[in-house]
Amino acid sequence: MNIEQFLEYCNKKPFVTEEFPFGPDNLVLKVKGKIFAITDLNETPLKVNLKCDPEQAEILRDKYEQVKPGYHMNKKHWNTVEFDAKLSLKLLKEWIDHSYLSVVETLSKSLKQEVEQELLRNNSSK
Repeated sequence: MNIEQFLEYCNKKPFVTEEFPFGPDNLVLKVKGKIFAITDLNETPLKVNLKCDPEQAEILRDKYEQVKPGYHMNKKHWNTVEFDAKLSLKLLKEWIDHSYLSVVETLSKSLKQEVEQELLRNNSSK
């Protein structure tokens, strides 16, 4: 998955915004104002910080050499994933989805409901 594919996939999700709060090279993707992914636009291969359940984060780090503790992030809750050809597109999408949904879970009840309703609408229209 390259940067274009990554952004296309993420931006299809409801209420995703792109921001550059850490400078022009560091793209931050948020859902309803909360970060679910960060990447350096100049880094090759593409590396993305993704939120992850702490137990799952440890399992992924042990299983995949491309998964490391989150760079400049809370290492308990974030992984840095190198998006190389050894990882399947399906797996990368699952990890992006997990990060997005993990953040949605932390939103206020009303914001969470709004996102969940839009996700349901999107799924039913497929």
